[in-house]
Amino acid sequence: MLHVRSIWNGAISFGLVSIPIKLVNATESHSISFRQIHVEDGGRIRYRKVCELEDKEVSGAEIGKGYEDADGTIIPITDEDLAHLPLPTAKTIEIVAFVPADSIDPLQMDAAYYLAAGGAPAAKPYILLREALKRSNKIAIAKYALRGRERLGMLRVVEDAIAMHGLLWPDEVRAPEGVAPDAKVSINDKELDLADALMDTLGGIELDELHDEYREALEEVVAAKAAGEAPPEAPEPAKGGKVLDLMAALEKSVKAAKESRGEEEPAEVRRLPARRTAPKQPSGKKSTSTAKKTTAKKTTASASAKKSTAKSTQGAKKTAAKTTTAKKTTAKKTTSRKRTA
Repeated sequence: MLHVRSIWNGAISFGLVSIPIKLVNATESHSISFRQIHVEDGGRIRYRKVCELEDKEVSGAEIGKGYEDADGTIIPITDEDLAHLPLPTAKTIEIVAFVPADSIDPLQMDAAYYLAAGGAPAAKPYILLREALKRSNKIAIAKYALRGRERLGMLRVVEDAIAMHGLLWPDEVRAPEGVAPDAKVSINDKELDLADALMDTLGGIELDELHDEYREALEEVVAAKAAGEAPPEAPEPAKGGKVLDLMAALEKSVKAAKESRGEEEPAEVRRLPARRTAPKQPSGKKSTSTAKKTTAKKTTASASAKKSTAKSTQGAKKTAAKTTTAKKTTAKKTTSRKRTA
């Protein structure tokens, strides 16, 4: 149980099930705040609430609410006027739907809270809702009222607790019109491959390892000033040059990322050949290519020689066949003559 003061007490309405809960902040700010002072003497500068009509300071008990109309007219609004508003979620977090977690645009997310069970009777229905959310792999969308207005919320499970993220209403999120560059830019596959290589090299990180370096440096300055010492000097920032060659910048980024992680081998990156220029091949490849061509020529020569030999043999055979045929014809004619005689 968090030892934090609850900022809102009410109940979760889950159909006919009511779960008493307390709303506590799930986050805290560690930023260092400053006070405004008078430079000459170090005196605090404070704000006073002054009535413009009477030009005098008024107390908090004398201050009410008013709505300023378009023409500048102030319309007083009392707490009684607000009490009559039809706001069923004044003390209830009313669950209206269960949806997949990826259906919520992160742009809608606002402040985060933990919902603590309000006493022993709330334990069983609280755990029931928690387990139902776990098993369904869904989140609950709810409506609730806080600080004088109705809000939208998202309930999800965080470890063994139910957390609620305040959500902006859909019409409060601006469309990204005119944000993306309208220039026509072409990105080739090689540049995308280099960007992927850089992403793979940087890899993931444990968020617990990240810390606010600016706040730590600011604390050192405050401590030094309090001790009457000169504040530490910040190192000179690296001079950023104009990126003219995107490919070269990506290659250097990949190499630097690998070196920072203690990887000796630089990223294997090959440059695209210049336009209208035939790519140069290493000498080894040329020798191999030449050897292949020479072998091919020799093979062709051998094949030609074989063909010539085959043709000569076939020609000799044909000539011998013709000679044999001629001999047979002569022999037949001689025999015929002898028989006639």
